[in-house]
Amino acid sequence: MKSTKNISSKIWIYVLLLVGVVISIAPFYWMIVGSTLKSGEIFHVPPKILPGDHLAENFRSFNDSLGIVKIFWNSLFIAVVFTMLSTLICSMAGYAFAKFRFRGRNLIFFVILCSLMIPYQVTLIPLFEMMVSFNWLNTYQAIILPSLASPFAIYLMRQNMKAVPDSLIEASRVDGAGEIRIFFTVILPVVRPALAAVSIFLFMSQWNSLIWPLITLNSKEMFTLPVALSSLIGMARIDYGQVMLGTTLSTIPIMIIFLLMQKHFISGILGGSVKE
Repeated sequence: MKSTKNISSKIWIYVLLLVGVVISIAPFYWMIVGSTLKSGEIFHVPPKILPGDHLAENFRSFNDSLGIVKIFWNSLFIAVVFTMLSTLICSMAGYAFAKFRFRGRNLIFFVILCSLMIPYQVTLIPLFEMMVSFNWLNTYQAIILPSLASPFAIYLMRQNMKAVPDSLIEASRVDGAGEIRIFFTVILPVVRPALAAVSIFLFMSQWNSLIWPLITLNSKEMFTLPVALSSLIGMARIDYGQVMLGTTLSTIPIMIIFLLMQKHFISGILGGSVKE
């Protein structure tokens, strides 16, 4: 009798999980199907659940409107360069806060954490005025540089680096290694899962960024994917086939990166839960 109840409970659990999977996947499937349909067919009743034959036409229209190769290059270049630089800066800051003793360390770290509570919209006007004074509007550096020191990434790297034994660092210093060498050859390999987690987080945040690029970029040649998609939403006519196709193209790279690195992402996030 007890085994029957266990089997029944497991069946219900699997059913609920299956329902959850279907609910989670349904929007992505509908997005992919919509990218193969005409704009008018997307709102057809009953809705079409099978892919159509207008994928090439939607792709051609999207490319003619905005230039998909240039847009993809802009998004990829900005996201990759930003991720590399920001990961390096945040990991260095995390290492300093975790393993060095200096006056005001806790106060500075507290201020960094407090900056997480400042609404992002509050910083837009001062940042825009800075970009104007530097003559950086409509440039890559205007998108990449302002957000390199991410408070959340610094916090996550600091928490992970606190778990690295001090004896490992001291042994490296005794062997004659300098701080830069210790950082790159000893610390970073140990916290590799955290680096992967931070890299995914930073890449996704920059890849999906809309507000700041929308304010800073003013030419189609510099548009990123989110800005290009927002430009497709017109006052009179909206080609939802192009919108669905652009959304699909912008989602696929993130899904691939997350699926390839989800193991490191989860372990890196959990690694930041060490006690003070």
